[in-house]
Amino acid sequence: MLQLLALVAALALAYRPLGDYMAGVYSSDKHLRVEKWIYKGIGANPNTEMRWPAYLRGVLAFSAMSVLFLYLLQRLQGSLPGSLGFQAIDPDQAFNTAASFVANTNWQSYYGEQAMGHVVQTGGLAVQNFVSAAVGIAVAVALVRGFARSRTGELGNFWADLVRGVVRILIPISVIGAIVLVACGAIQNFSGIHGVGQFMGGEQQWNGGAVASQEVIKELGTNGGGYFNANSAHPFENPNPLSNLFEIFLILVIPFALTRTFGKMVGSVKQGYAILATMATIWLGFIALMMWTEFHHGGPAFDLAGGAMEGKETRFGIGGSAIFSVSTTLTSTGAVNSFHSSNTGFGGGIDLLGMQLGEIAPGGTGSGLYGMLIMAIIAVFIAGLMVGRTPEYLGKKIGTREIKLAACYILVTPALVLGFTGASMAMDTPKNSMTNSGAHGFSEILYAFTSGANNNGSAFAGLNADTQWFNTTIGLAMLLGRFLPMVFVLALAGSLAEQKPIPATAGTLRTEKPLFTGLLVGTIMIITGLTYFPALALGPLAEGLAS
Repeated sequence: MLQLLALVAALALAYRPLGDYMAGVYSSDKHLRVEKWIYKGIGANPNTEMRWPAYLRGVLAFSAMSVLFLYLLQRLQGSLPGSLGFQAIDPDQAFNTAASFVANTNWQSYYGEQAMGHVVQTGGLAVQNFVSAAVGIAVAVALVRGFARSRTGELGNFWADLVRGVVRILIPISVIGAIVLVACGAIQNFSGIHGVGQFMGGEQQWNGGAVASQEVIKELGTNGGGYFNANSAHPFENPNPLSNLFEIFLILVIPFALTRTFGKMVGSVKQGYAILATMATIWLGFIALMMWTEFHHGGPAFDLAGGAMEGKETRFGIGGSAIFSVSTTLTSTGAVNSFHSSNTGFGGGIDLLGMQLGEIAPGGTGSGLYGMLIMAIIAVFIAGLMVGRTPEYLGKKIGTREIKLAACYILVTPALVLGFTGASMAMDTPKNSMTNSGAHGFSEILYAFTSGANNNGSAFAGLNADTQWFNTTIGLAMLLGRFLPMVFVLALAGSLAEQKPIPATAGTLRTEKPLFTGLLVGTIMIITGLTYFPALALGPLAEGLAS
C-alpha cells in the first residue's frame, strides 16, 4: 500500500508540469536547431500542414521503412561489428521482431541475451523504442487537434510531431531516467560474453549491454521488450524495489500526463480531468482486484508463502509484482517482473482483461489517449440514444460518419484476437506448441494474440511461440492491430476538424462531470465484456473457478 501511495504521489507531482510541457511542445511553431538538421536530412518541410490522408501516409511510410530497416539489420547481424558471435536471425523471426518493435508491441519469441548483439539491440531495437512511441503520441495529438480546430481538415505535420516527440520529450526524460537506473544498479556497458560463477558451482555465460538506457525507454515509451529473456525480473534490468517502483512510474507518467495535454489543447483542463478520472478509476480497481486474488488465494503452499508467490521475485513481493503487471497490461508496455502464467486463474484473467479493454487505462504513449477518446465518443453516442438527441463531444457533432469510424476502431482488435485464436485452436500444429492443456493452455494462446493485436508484448509463457505459424500470425496481428486503428483515428480527426463548433445548450451532455466519468467506465466495461466474455469463460474464468 505504501508503494502504491508513493507511486500515486509521484504521478500527481509530474502530471501538471509534464502535461503542460507536452502541450507547449505540440503547439509551438518554433523549431530547435537540431530539429532543423533532421528535417533537412529527411527532406521534410515541418511548416506544411497536412490533411488526414497525408498525415496517414507519413505514418505508414515511416513505419514501413522502419520494418524494412530493422528486418535487414537482423538478417545481416552475423556480418556486423559487436554481434557477440550471434548469427543472422531466421527470416520468420526477423519479420516478427521487426513488426513487433515498429508496432510498439515488443513481443519477443527469442532469448535476447542469446540472439541479439550490441548493434541490433542499440541501433535497431532501442531506436524503434523511441520512434514507435513518438508515432503513437503524434497520432493522439492529431486527434486532439481534430477536436480543437474547426472548418479545416488540417491536423498538423507528422514529421514535425514525430521529431519533437523524440527530441523534446522522450530523449531528455530517458537520459535522466537511465542515470537513475544506473544509480539503482542496472548495468550500462558494451562488454562481451563472460562467465559468471554460480552459488552451487558451475558457470553461466552472460553478456553485458547498454541495458539501463534501453530499459528506461522501453518503460517510458510503453514498449516492453527486454534486453534479457527474464525482462524486468532480471537483476541487471531491475535490481531492487526502488528501481521497480521507478520503472512503474516511467510506464505511467506520459499516458496519464497526456490527459492534461489534451485538456490544454482543447481549451478545457476539466475535460482532461474527466479522462484522467476514468483511467485512474480503472487502473486502481484492477490493482485492488489483482492484489486481492494474489494475496488471498487459498491452499497450503499459498498460506505458507503469504500469497501466490510462485513465479514472483522475492525482492519485489506480491505487491510490487501486482502493481507492475496491472500497469503493464493496462498500458501497451508488455514488460514483466513476474511470471504471468504463474498468477492465479483470476489473476491471469485480470491481466488478459486489462489488454482487452484496449489498453486505455492509461494505455500506451498516445494510443491510450486516442483509444479513450474513441470510447468517449461511443459513450456520448449511447447517451444520445437514451435521450433522443444528436450526440456531441467537445462541441463537435457525432454523426453517422464519426460513429462508423469509432465502431470500426473498436471492432478491429477483437476480430484479430478471436479470429487468430480460433484458427490456432482448430489446427494441430499450433496446439503442439502448448505446454499445458485445458483452460490454461487455451489461455496461453488467447493471451498471445491478445498481447500481439493490442500491441502489448507480454507473454503468458508456457507457449512455444518461436514457430513459423506464431511468428507469422502474431506479426500480422501486431501490424494490423497497430496501424488499422490509426487509419480510423486519423480519418475521424479529419472529419472533426472540418466541422463548425456547436455552442453548448441546456441539453448538452456535460462531459467534464463525474456522471460522464461513470458512464464512460460503464461503457468500456460493458463493450469489452460483451466482446470477450465467452473467450474468458473458456480460459481464466474456468481455471479460477476450478481452483
